[in-house]
Amino acid sequence: MSNSHLFLKSGFPRAPLANGVGRYVCQLQRITLKYCKNNGSSKGMREFLENDLLDFSRANPGVVVYVKPRRHRTAVMSAEYLNGDKQWINCRNNTREEIRKWVEVLKTQATGSSDTRLRKLWHTDVPSVQGPWTPFTHQHPSGNVAQYPNRELSKLQTDEITATEKLIEMYQAQKLQQGSSS
Repeated sequence: MSNSHLFLKSGFPRAPLANGVGRYVCQLQRITLKYCKNNGSSKGMREFLENDLLDFSRANPGVVVYVKPRRHRTAVMSAEYLNGDKQWINCRNNTREEIRKWVEVLKTQATGSSDTRLRKLWHTDVPSVQGPWTPFTHQHPSGNVAQYPNRELSKLQTDEITATEKLIEMYQAQKLQQGSSS
C-alpha cells in the first residue's frame, strides 16, 4: 500500500455556489502563456499564439490572457481561478492542437485542485439533525407492527381526487346542467 495520500491535502468536494442557476460564470480568472521566441520546444505555443489566441480571447472576454516571452525557457501555461487556486502546466514540445485542448481544459474545469484527497464523496454546509430523508419518513407507525402480506395496507391509497377525475366530474356536471335546461 502506498503512503502517497499522506502528502496530499485533504478536503471535501466543492462547487461554486449556484454556478449556472442564473447564468454561468467561468471560474478561470486569468491565464498566462509563457514561451521562448527562439526555442524549438515552444513552437506549438508560438503557433497557438499566432493562430488561435485572438479567437479564444474574443470567445472568452471574462478571462484575462497574459502573453509573456522568456528567453531560453520552455513553454509554460499557468491558470488562476476565482477561488484563488493556481495551476501550472508544462507545454514542452506540445503541438498547437494540444495547447488549444489544454487551454480549453483549464477554462472548463472549476478549479485546479485535482490533487486533493477527498475525505468523503459528499459534503453539506448545513447537516440535518434529524437524519437523512427516506420514503418511510412520514408513514404512519401502524405499518411497523402489521403482519405482512396485508391486504389493507397493500391497497392503493388515494386520499385526494386527481386533477383528471376532477375535470371528468366538472364535465359530467356541465352535461347534466345542459341536459336539464334544454
